[in-house]
Amino acid sequence: MDKNVRKLRSRDINPCIEESDGSQKCLDANNYDKSMCSAYFLRYKNCRKYWHNLMVNRRRDGVKPDMPTAEERQEILAAIGGKPY
Repeated sequence: MDKNVRKLRSRDINPCIEESDGSQKCLDANNYDKSMCSAYFLRYKNCRKYWHNLMVNRRRDGVKPDMPTAEERQEILAAIGGKPY
C-alpha cells in the first residue's frame, strides 16, 4: 500500500472513512449507478464539510493538531449526541 493510500485510510487523518466506505459499497452493489447512491454521497460530503470547518476553526484558534485525533472526534460526537451529518 503506498504512502498516500495509507494516509487516506488512517483514522487519525481521515474522519470520514466510514462514509467513504459506505458510498463505495453502494456503488459496488448497484453496478456503479451513481444515481442510486446519492444519499451516501451526500453523507460523505456533509462529513467532510463538518470536519473541515472544525479543522479550520481549530487552526484559527491555534489548537494543535488541526484535525482532532480519532479519540477526540469520538468525544466530540458523543458530546453533541451523535453525528450531525
